[in-house]
Amino acid sequence: MGKPHVLVIPYPAQGHVIPLMELSQNLAEQGIKISFVNTVFNHKRVLDAFGEKVNENGLLHLLSVPDGLEDGEDRNQLGKLTERLCQVMPTQIKELIHKVNESDDDKISCVLADITMGLALDVAAELGIPTVGLWPAAVFQLAMLLSIPKFIDDGLIDEIGTPLMKHKMFQLSPKTPSIHPMNLVWLNIDDSPSTQKIMFDFILRNIKVVETTDWVLCNSSLELEFHGFNLVPKASPIGPFLATNRLGNLSGNFWPEDSTCLQWLDQQSPGSVIYVAFGSFTIFDQIQFQELALGLEITERPFLWVVREDITKGKHHNYPKGFNERVGNRCRMVSWAPQAAVLGHSSIACFISHCGWNSTMEGVSNGVPFLCWPYFADQFLNESYISDIWKIGLKLQKDEGGIIRKEEIKSKVEQLVGDENCKTRAIELKQMVTKSVGDGGSSDKVFKNFVQWLKS
Repeated sequence: MGKPHVLVIPYPAQGHVIPLMELSQNLAEQGIKISFVNTVFNHKRVLDAFGEKVNENGLLHLLSVPDGLEDGEDRNQLGKLTERLCQVMPTQIKELIHKVNESDDDKISCVLADITMGLALDVAAELGIPTVGLWPAAVFQLAMLLSIPKFIDDGLIDEIGTPLMKHKMFQLSPKTPSIHPMNLVWLNIDDSPSTQKIMFDFILRNIKVVETTDWVLCNSSLELEFHGFNLVPKASPIGPFLATNRLGNLSGNFWPEDSTCLQWLDQQSPGSVIYVAFGSFTIFDQIQFQELALGLEITERPFLWVVREDITKGKHHNYPKGFNERVGNRCRMVSWAPQAAVLGHSSIACFISHCGWNSTMEGVSNGVPFLCWPYFADQFLNESYISDIWKIGLKLQKDEGGIIRKEEIKSKVEQLVGDENCKTRAIELKQMVTKSVGDGGSSDKVFKNFVQWLKS
């Protein structure tokens, strides 16, 4: 009997790779062998960002399979990417499993895949390999997706996922977030009806695996989503995953982190800096980009702003005229930041965030209040948790033209930074989630039981 050997497969997007990588590293520390499978495209990005090869004598190995797209095709077009994955991935994964089993003394004993990659779990089940699904977002988001058949029966949406009552808020139970029908996840990934249909069908296919997998793990905690876990009895809380458990600096990031911003933070006063980061997908038009820059400027506070190379439409970021000279040293801009370390820094006052689940968990784990600026997918649901349920942040309001204006940014920053109750709640939430992943906590117990199951 060899070592337990787990094949791990994320959906090929930054917000999915990171939590699966964090869990993989936690499992490797428990003596479990991991083969982590990215797409060829993302595999290269992860290695380039990591800057060195993973220790081959160690238990974590990085593998790759093609995603079906050609070089130069846009992998941010999620409809097209998802369609190609469905066409090529099942065969690729099957071949990879056979190849690993032929060359490795430790045969694959379990496939742990992102539930969004249900197709990988189907392949494993077909080959008779035990399966584990990880849900990398809020368990409540999973509950919403599992309720799709009921939404159809109740006449809230039609058979292809279109809301039949455009203004009736969706709420599954009184203490869970309410969602505007146009913010249902498959409707706001893209404006094109064909992409919405691809994503809706993909979701329906994926949620079927929840019934059939041996485990459904979720990067969340009972303390954060008690009512959500009641709605999905099979899901077990195992998070939030903390970045402190990383092996070296292998984070699963697609961009190299610029850690020089940490030295800049060292020079700022405690609780003074606005941290601004919008994840890997958000794109601004030039008007919104300029309003954001001016809004940060007129707060007159120091700010650390993550400006990805592709964050605006067009080749160049057009900052307002004279902006860089006026903000001078009280601003630091980087193309990608070591976010967990930034949020844990004593100089951070608040987090202007797109509310992706990883960013939400990192902010919560560090007791940082939020200004919510969701862009797409599940981010509107997470915004509702932050502002309505946990009450550790504020929503930013758009004007009639759909723009968040500089005055709104300044006013909400002042309101948030001056709100002692909000800060207190953020610290209390931090203590609760720290306890849940600490020795004997609710998530820690699930993790230990899971490790025992893998080893048995």
